[in-house]
Amino acid sequence: MSPTAPDRASILLVDDMEENLIALEAVLGPLDQDLVRASSGEEALKAMLRQEFAVVLLDVQMPGMDGIETASNIKHLDQTKDVPIIIVTGTDADIYRGYSVGAADFLTKPFAPWLLRTKVNVFLDLYRKNRQLARQAEQLRRQLSAAQTPAERPADEIAEHLGAMSRLLEGAGHPDRAELAWHLNAAKQAVGRLRADA
Repeated sequence: MSPTAPDRASILLVDDMEENLIALEAVLGPLDQDLVRASSGEEALKAMLRQEFAVVLLDVQMPGMDGIETASNIKHLDQTKDVPIIIVTGTDADIYRGYSVGAADFLTKPFAPWLLRTKVNVFLDLYRKNRQLARQAEQLRRQLSAAQTPAERPADEIAEHLGAMSRLLEGAGHPDRAELAWHLNAAKQAVGRLRADA
């Protein structure tokens, strides 16, 4: 499976009936996202462990593991617990059950195509914003790491060289004197920089 392009997200469609999957694909096609099919709860869980999804559309009435049980399993896995689930149901009774296991929204059949696209778009926007925030947080982390105080950089170097010398001395046999001398000299230089910056 090819990785999703940066401006595209994956949507998981879960239904045991082929005609329902075809209908969902037809309605969501104009959104130009990657649509992934699953015809059972078990298949849905496997798909979610293989790749990241922005949102899941989950039919309730399925043989074996039904939609409510599938939603509950999705919410109990660390890797998938934050993925929003839209429950697709034919009865109002399933709405409460869906919310009780962590579903984010619901659609009652038959539904208007514009309503489905609107609901899915809300979660796509949220997914993109979360991805953007994660990228910004990583960039900030790198900037903070690069912006260590002058005293922190030599201190890290000293610790690294002392650790290397300690490993050389603890090793079996005679330590490599040239390597020990190199680490000792590098540590002394770092101490000198530390004193100069103090």
